[in-house]
Amino acid sequence: MRLTVRLFAVARQRAGRDEVVLDLPEPVTVVDVKRALAEDCPALASLLPNLRFAVNAEYALDDLTTIPPGAEVAAIPPVSGGSPGRRPHDPRSAR
Repeated sequence: MRLTVRLFAVARQRAGRDEVVLDLPEPVTVVDVKRALAEDCPALASLLPNLRFAVNAEYALDDLTTIPPGAEVAAIPPVSGGSPGRRPHDPRSAR
């Protein structure tokens, strides 16, 4: 199965491209995609344990999530940042 994995943020920077096309035997799971990405683009290997994968715009529940043919797959690094010294908004304060 031919699968295109879209890359974002630091994954895109490390790979030097915004997507990776993989040819994998069916059935394909997230763990299969991770292995193939590490082989195709070794610069991503250290990121793979921390990447979240989305399949058809929904986060995969785990590495055993099956990816159907024709699915849109995205590799999303963790989000970080924020404003130092600010506390998270407490929704109870909106009452």
